[in-house]
Amino acid sequence: MGDIRRRGAVALGITALVTPLTLALGTAPAGAASCTTQTGPYQKQVEKFLGRPVDGRQSSADCKAIQAFQNKHGITPAVGYAGPVTWGVMDLMNKQKAVGNKPNKDGKCPVNKGRIACVNLTLQLSWIQDGDRLVYGPVPVRTGRNGYETRTGLKKIYWRDIDHVSSVYHVPMPYSQFFDGGQAFHSVGLSMWNPPGSHGCVNMTKTDAKKYWSLLKTGDDVFVYGRKPGT
Repeated sequence: MGDIRRRGAVALGITALVTPLTLALGTAPAGAASCTTQTGPYQKQVEKFLGRPVDGRQSSADCKAIQAFQNKHGITPAVGYAGPVTWGVMDLMNKQKAVGNKPNKDGKCPVNKGRIACVNLTLQLSWIQDGDRLVYGPVPVRTGRNGYETRTGLKKIYWRDIDHVSSVYHVPMPYSQFFDGGQAFHSVGLSMWNPPGSHGCVNMTKTDAKKYWSLLKTGDDVFVYGRKPGT
């Protein structure tokens, strides 16, 4: 009965899977968009991030470089405009890189629980630690969008299903490890910086989701804190 109840909770409470890419991004292929000649409000910042000449003026080469970045990460419209969404992704990448190998420098993820998976929503990073020892990570993750936020607090992994398929969206959720009412760690075939985010789950690359699967088990703690930008 316990397993049936858990499965029922997942089926009824699943709020986390990303929508199919065609629904999230529209049906037109991103690469079909033409380049804009407009200079964006974050032109200089975006040029610097991409290693372009920083002159604050849009050029054809600038546009193509920006558009390639947008296409890679599913940012729409992918027209090469240096706007707030594109710069927001780049700024987050910079902040993630600055963390280095000390993701719990602020001490917000508990160090008295033994092995624990930590999720920093503000920086969209996750890692596994044992006490104050870093076991794996930090790695970029993709958490819940506005209205479908990944819930904060101390939780436990209560069910694992390596080949889980969402009963809501009917899409695979490989390496699922559920920790809160249908919210789970699992892999997706999207960029971790693809906006606006998941429907509550902590999305990971396949490599990272497989590693979490090997390192964690039912009953292990999960701590989620912070606030995802834009929520």
